Amino acid sequence: MDLSLIAVIVLATLAVGGVVYALFYPLLSGQARAEKRRKEFAAPVAARMVDREAQAKQKRGQIAQSLKEIENRENARSKVSLETRLLQAGLSWNRRRYYIVSAISAVITGILLLILTANLIFFAVGLFIGGFGLPSWFLSRARTKRLKKFAIEFPNAIDVIVRGIKSGLPLNDCLRIVASEAAEPVGGEFRLIIESQTLGLPLTDASAKLFERMPCAEANFFGIVLAIQQKTGGNLSETLGNLSRVLRERRKMRDKIQAVSMEAKASAAIIGALPPTVAILVYLTSPKYIELLWITQTGKVALVACGVWMLVGIMIMRKMINFNI
Repeated sequence: MDLSLIAVIVLATLAVGGVVYALFYPLLSGQARAEKRRKEFAAPVAARMVDREAQAKQKRGQIAQSLKEIENRENARSKVSLETRLLQAGLSWNRRRYYIVSAISAVITGILLLILTANLIFFAVGLFIGGFGLPSWFLSRARTKRLKKFAIEFPNAIDVIVRGIKSGLPLNDCLRIVASEAAEPVGGEFRLIIESQTLGLPLTDASAKLFERMPCAEANFFGIVLAIQQKTGGNLSETLGNLSRVLRERRKMRDKIQAVSMEAKASAAIIGALPPTVAILVYLTSPKYIELLWITQTGKVALVACGVWMLVGIMIMRKMINFNI
């Protein structure tokens, strides 16, 4: 046989063998099956990743929607009515009773100033102060005092709720425990939340109304936590525990700032009380020397100007030594 023919046959055999090896080796070696299994395993992982991203995006959207709703409710509360102010102060008055008390206060203040000065102008000033100034000041003072009591007791109430949830009690039962055991005004406010739920109001709306009655950061934080947890889920006991810790740290910071600023407050009180004290002492020792201030026209103008400047200085010092946390 010719050598060239043998070489052609050998080369053709090798070529056919190479083609068969390239085509059938992945099937025979299991490489195709392994690749198919890798694809089948990777597909659910990719699907799970897509599902997780979609869930995270949905959760972020729910949180943003909750915050937007809370912001809209707070903007709607910017105009506080007289009934709301009375409720915030813890008074069970209605509008008619408030106006009656204001009228009585105006008459008494005006008569007192008229008796002391024998001047109708001071009588009119007394009517204005007694009718508009004193009732508003009383409401503001009662509201501030009630908010301070609420801020002191509220972290303890949250701790009771956290311990109840960790022990397996439902949230509503924990709220009832706080309503029956907590000191006022926290107990009364939680009783109103329970009563609102009994009438069919959702827990998030009932807790949001807590901020209307107690306009402080503590009540606002509590409503936000419950609203977000209601829509997104999560560990409520851990979230409320963090809130309690934050509120206590805020209280510590407030007390620390108050202790540090006491020296400045004492200095401001001394500076503010010094001019009237000196005036009283001068009047007791030399009445004719100082009575020119309210006898002569020039003295009256100087006395009014000094009073205005004293008021401006006291307001500036008050602004400098008061801190909002």
